[in-house]
Amino acid sequence: MRFTIALLLLIISLQTTAQKTFWASRVIAFSSEYSDANTTKENKAIQALGKPNKLPLFGQSVCAWQPMTQESPLEEFLIVGFDTLMPIKQVAIAENFGQGCIVRIEAFDEFDNLKTLWVNKNMPTNEVGRMANLVLSKLTPFKVRGIKIVLNTNRVKGWNQIDAIAISQSDVPIKASINLAKNLPAEIIKENLGENVNSAYREIAPVISPDGKTLYYTRWKHPENLGTGKNQDVWFSEIQKDGKWGLAKPMGEPINNTEHNAICAISPDGKTILLNNVYLRDGSMAKGVSMSTKTPTGWAFPKPINIKNFRNKSEYAEYSFSPNGRVLILTGQFAETQGGKDIYVSFLQPDGTWAEPKNLGKKINTAEEESTPFVAADGKTLYFSTKGLSGYGNNDIFLSRRLDDTWMNWSEPENLGSVINTPEWDGYFSISAIGDYAFFSSQENAIGEEDIFKLRVPESIKPSAVVQVTGGVYNKVDNKPISAKINVQSLTDKDTVCVTYDPLTGDYKMMLPSKQSYTISASKKGFMAVSEPLDFTKDNNFKEVKKNIYLLPIEAGQKMTLNSVFFAQSKAEILDNSFPELDRIIKVMEENPTMEIMLEGHTDNQGDWNENLLLSKQRVEEVKKYLAAGGINIKRVQTQGYGSTRPISSNNSEEKRKLNRRVEVTIVKN
Repeated sequence: MRFTIALLLLIISLQTTAQKTFWASRVIAFSSEYSDANTTKENKAIQALGKPNKLPLFGQSVCAWQPMTQESPLEEFLIVGFDTLMPIKQVAIAENFGQGCIVRIEAFDEFDNLKTLWVNKNMPTNEVGRMANLVLSKLTPFKVRGIKIVLNTNRVKGWNQIDAIAISQSDVPIKASINLAKNLPAEIIKENLGENVNSAYREIAPVISPDGKTLYYTRWKHPENLGTGKNQDVWFSEIQKDGKWGLAKPMGEPINNTEHNAICAISPDGKTILLNNVYLRDGSMAKGVSMSTKTPTGWAFPKPINIKNFRNKSEYAEYSFSPNGRVLILTGQFAETQGGKDIYVSFLQPDGTWAEPKNLGKKINTAEEESTPFVAADGKTLYFSTKGLSGYGNNDIFLSRRLDDTWMNWSEPENLGSVINTPEWDGYFSISAIGDYAFFSSQENAIGEEDIFKLRVPESIKPSAVVQVTGGVYNKVDNKPISAKINVQSLTDKDTVCVTYDPLTGDYKMMLPSKQSYTISASKKGFMAVSEPLDFTKDNNFKEVKKNIYLLPIEAGQKMTLNSVFFAQSKAEILDNSFPELDRIIKVMEENPTMEIMLEGHTDNQGDWNENLLLSKQRVEEVKKYLAAGGINIKRVQTQGYGSTRPISSNNSEEKRKLNRRVEVTIVKN
C-alpha cells in the first residue's frame, strides 16, 4: 500500500478533471469536541461534515471540528459516515488549522470491521493547514462504510481542527474550492462614491432606493452626528442631474437621535423604511426593529415591529423585507441556531404582527456569524455576508436564490468573486430595483475607515428582472385623486402585493417580477373596485409602467367592465383566476347592503349569433350563482345577455375581439 500526502495550492475554480467526491454526511462517534458557555454548535464534530468551510484558505474556524483540549496526552478520534457504500481509492482530510496531528486513518467495512489504511511515521511540518490526500495504490477490497481519523494533539502546539473529510474512487487528489458565481467577468470596476458620500469616518450599510436615486447609509462618529458620543446616524445622498452624488445630509430627527441609528431596508415605493432598534419616546432604544413611513411633512416617528418570541441573544441584528412587504428577513441568535448569528425569516400575520422567526437552515447558515442580508426586488435573490463559507479572508458576500414559496429552500450560496470580495470584511450588498448598480461597504481603497462603493452588476449575479409600476388612483367620474388601497394579484404564482396610495405623498410604486401576468385593482369604501390585467410575460428586462387606476363611486347608473372575469373557451364555466375579482364585488355588496346591480354579458361576432346570445346569458347567470354562493341575495342581482349586439370595439382582429368579450356591471340602486 502506498500513499502520498499532497499540499494543494489555493484555487478559486472547480477542478478540471471530473471525479465523484463524497463528503462526510454524518458523525458516528468522536472522542471529544470543543464546548464553552458561549458556544452552541461551533467546533462540534458535526462541523467536519459536508464540503470545506475554510479551505482553500487556512486558519482557525468555528466551522471545523476541534477536540476539547490542546496537546492532550490521549488520542483523539472522529468517525464519520457517507451517503454511499463502495470501495475507495482516496481519503481527503481538510486540516484547516494545526495540521500534522493525524497519526492513523482507518476505515470501517460493510460489516463494521476496522481496517487500517495509513499510519503516519513522518514528523509534523510547520504549515498552518493543508488538504491531506491519502491515495491508495488500488481500490480497497472492501466497501467503506465509515472513516476514522485518529489524532495525537501533542504533535502540534495549540488547537487542532479538521474542516472536512471526503472519499473517492479516483486517484486525482481531491481539492477544496470556492463556489464562485458562474461567468464572472475578469474585470469589475469598483467605484468609490467620493467625498460627497464618504469621509474620514466610517460609512457602512448602504440602502439604495428602488429607483436608484437616493442612497441611505449609516455613518459612525461623524462630528455632525447627534449626541455627545456622536454614535452612528443615518445619512442620505441624492443623485444629481450630472449623474454624480450630491453632498450627503443627516436624516435628522426623529430617525436620528443620540443613540445608535441605522437604516436596514426601504420598501419598493420608497415610502417605508426599516430601522434597527426600537425607538422609545424618552429617546432611548431597545433591541428590535422599527418602521417609519413618509408623510407630507417628513418621516414619522418610528413604530416598533412586533415579532413573536423575539429573543435575540446577539448584540447585533440586521433586517430586510420582501417586495410584497409580507416577509421579513432578519439576523440574530435565537434558540435554533447553527452557531452565533444566523439568518431567519418571519411572516406577516393577519393581525399585523410577525410570526416567530424560522432559521433558514444549513444551506445558508453556518457556525460562523451570517450578517447583512438583502432581498432583491425580485423577491427571490438573497445577498448576505459570512466567513463560514470558503472565501478570500474575512467575511465575503454571497448570493443564493429562493427555490420555492416556503422561504426555507435555497440554492447553494455562490461567492461573488475576488474583485468584489477582499481579504478584509465585506458586506452590506444592496441593489436597486433597476438592477444595474450594486452598492456595498469596503475597507479596500477607502478614503476613511470604511467607504461606500458601487459597481455595475454582472449579469450572472443579477436578480431576476422586475417591472416598476407607478401611478395614482382617481375617481372615475370627476378624475380627482383619492386615497385607496392597491392590490396586485399574480396569475402565475398567486402571490399578492398590497400598497397604500395617498395623493399627498405622491404616486404609488411597486416592483413586480417580470415574466408573469397580474391583475391590479384598488379599493376604497364607497367605491366599486375596478381591476385591470397586467401582462409582463414577455418582458425580460427592467421597465417602468405608468398605470392609473379609476374607482367607480357607488351611485345608481354607474357602469364598469369586469376586466378580470374569465371563462373557459366557448363555455359558461368561470375560471379560477376570476374569483378574486368576484370576491371584491361580494365585499362591496356586503359593505353596501341596499346596493343592487345588473350583470350584462357580451360576446364578439364570431360563430352563430343565437349561440353567442345564449352563451352571454349563461355566463352572467354563472356569475350570479357565484355571488349568491358568497352570501349575496339573488334578488339584488339582475342579469341580461346581449350576445354580439353591443360591441365596444371592432371585430377586425383578435385583440379587438377580446374587448367585446366581457361582463359589465351596472349599479341599479345604491
